[in-house]
Amino acid sequence: MIRQYELVERVAAYDPNIDEAMLNRAYVFSLTAHGSQKRASGDPYFSHPVEVAGILTDYRLDTATIVTALLHDTVEDTVATIEEIEDLFGPEISRLVDGVTKLSKLEMRSEANQQAENFRKLLLAMSNDIRVLLVKLADRLHNMQTLHFLKRPEKRRRIAAETMEIYTPLAERLGMQRIKQELEDLSFRELNPEARDSVSRRLDYLRKGDDDLTGRIADELRQVLAEAGIVADVVGREKTPFSIWRKMERQNVSFEQLSDIVAFRIVVDSIPDCYQALGVVHGEYAMVPGRFKDYISTPKRNDYRSLHTTVIGPERRRIEIQIRTRQMNQVAELGVAAHWQYKQRLDPKEGSEYRWLQELLEILEQAHNPEEFLEHTKLEMFSDQVFCFTPRGDVIALPSGATPVDFAYAVHTDVGDSCVGAKVNSRTVPLRTALMNGDQVEILRANAPAPNPGWETFVVTGKARSSIRRFIRQEQRAEYIRLGRAIVDKVFREAGQDYSETVLEQALRALDLKTVDDLYAEAGSGHISSRELLDRLFPGERRWSPSDALGAFNRIIPARLRRSAGDRREDAESVAISGLTPGVAVHYADCCHPLPGDRIVGIMTKGKGVDIHTIDCEQLEQHQGSPDVWMDVSWDLNPDDPGVYAGRILADVSNEPGSLSQLAAVIAKNLGNISNLKITDRNAEFFQMRVDIEVADVKHLTNIIAALRATPCISSVDRVRG
Repeated sequence: MIRQYELVERVAAYDPNIDEAMLNRAYVFSLTAHGSQKRASGDPYFSHPVEVAGILTDYRLDTATIVTALLHDTVEDTVATIEEIEDLFGPEISRLVDGVTKLSKLEMRSEANQQAENFRKLLLAMSNDIRVLLVKLADRLHNMQTLHFLKRPEKRRRIAAETMEIYTPLAERLGMQRIKQELEDLSFRELNPEARDSVSRRLDYLRKGDDDLTGRIADELRQVLAEAGIVADVVGREKTPFSIWRKMERQNVSFEQLSDIVAFRIVVDSIPDCYQALGVVHGEYAMVPGRFKDYISTPKRNDYRSLHTTVIGPERRRIEIQIRTRQMNQVAELGVAAHWQYKQRLDPKEGSEYRWLQELLEILEQAHNPEEFLEHTKLEMFSDQVFCFTPRGDVIALPSGATPVDFAYAVHTDVGDSCVGAKVNSRTVPLRTALMNGDQVEILRANAPAPNPGWETFVVTGKARSSIRRFIRQEQRAEYIRLGRAIVDKVFREAGQDYSETVLEQALRALDLKTVDDLYAEAGSGHISSRELLDRLFPGERRWSPSDALGAFNRIIPARLRRSAGDRREDAESVAISGLTPGVAVHYADCCHPLPGDRIVGIMTKGKGVDIHTIDCEQLEQHQGSPDVWMDVSWDLNPDDPGVYAGRILADVSNEPGSLSQLAAVIAKNLGNISNLKITDRNAEFFQMRVDIEVADVKHLTNIIAALRATPCISSVDRVRG
């Protein structure tokens, strides 16, 4: 454990403005507050905050951060209060300690929603002062270093998984490479010990086989650069077991096939020296195509800058080389902590290296709940990058696989919402096109915002996905409010009462709602039934039985509904189904695929609308105990426009040339249209195919099935009922 004078000496060695009195006061206060508390290892609890402070001194952080590290557990684990901290150490320290404390309290519960809420609070705290996150990372690092003392394996795995999912990518985003790599390795050791041991054993074997190889390669690189007049430090570093394992998984290669297990770093004095050194290396050794990256002209979002290249280097070894200046090397090693060495203050609201933080804050504002926020932020943090350009030449950094829609939302939420098309390198492309490094992207916009819900299937950034979902929720809520007004009006009429918004407002508290629009939305989405509305609005009136409520609901004016592309939903243009509220969302159930001619029943699903099932569908059994959700519906076809429906069949087709052509020809000859086809099983003799066919009704599908059964290359065909 670090002694009091040792900690003061560490800080004094790099900080001429050290407040020794405050450091000494914090050390004694924390030691006294934690008293006789013990950790799982048996060590005094006070050893933990001291070690956290020691980790932060390695990053040469200011006195306030070190003091915060010493005090970060006092409010949570002792009788000390934030007010006491402020009285003794001032408002800056109390604010930082309070930020870390709020996070730690939530971590104690650590279920999925608490983890998400914890991360949300972490983001808000670090958006005000990034030092909160630096203390939290050091706290997590020391906890991971002592994780093996915890007795319960499931708790160790949970903490390791949380570290890998949340804190490792955050450390990377802050550019704190050493902390990131150690957190990865410690988590890897707990989550996949067999894999880590396997990689470590192979690394040990390589070292024994040629323990001086790294030194010989570094010496030759140093000599080649010196002959060109370039003064440089050259070091070789072995990659961590986790980075080697991840590369093996990503590239689907064995350990023996990896040729760049050691990376060499060339550190020079200036940016011109970087490019001169690159020219010397490429002039001396053959470059591996596609392996050069210039992060000096286009830095990463954490402000990381360097030149990366791979060459067939000394002794015909394939080696990875990084070239950077000394200041770049400090930033690469220490990340945001390097700012203190250059006397720069950190403001998360400014600077390109903090754009990702602002994007996460935007996601926070748009997310529907903490779990959704956590999902989207993971998308933002786990990604390689591509760099694209606006028509004006501004650089937009995006994750690998990003599309023009992701690009549009990265520029601005309004640009994404109004996007209708895109040009990449002056050529119009589909919006799902994956962007490449160096692409120039021009977004074509409409006058009114109208994101396509289908975009969510291919966007890769959390910001794009959260913005699309926000817009969909807003549109959906507006539709539910409109529908809910009709339902509420009908309830008033059924009760023999005049419509009154005052009556609705009086019922809000009983329903735990804030506004009348909230009530409309709950009714329109099916979360509040007509029967419950009557009970809340007019207590004391005759109670409806389930059949009464169902009958009143079903007497609302029938709607005409047409299927839209993508989700078998119907709107008001084609087929009519009797017994539905106007505008209610209708879905034909995928479990039974009902068609006109089938006997059907409707099931009201909260937040979704009505699912139409065949009367003999097996899925109906799960709703037998809920009579309120059943709706008596029937087909009401328009003879002039009967509509088109998807029937599903399963066919066994001979594995021989022309079989698929014959199947398609029979369906087309009988006026059917294949909308989807999937091979579900295959062997040397037969292919089993699931085919969705657009038909008019059950009779139409039956005729097609009969014709297919008469086709020689088809051994069997049946309608799919589940």
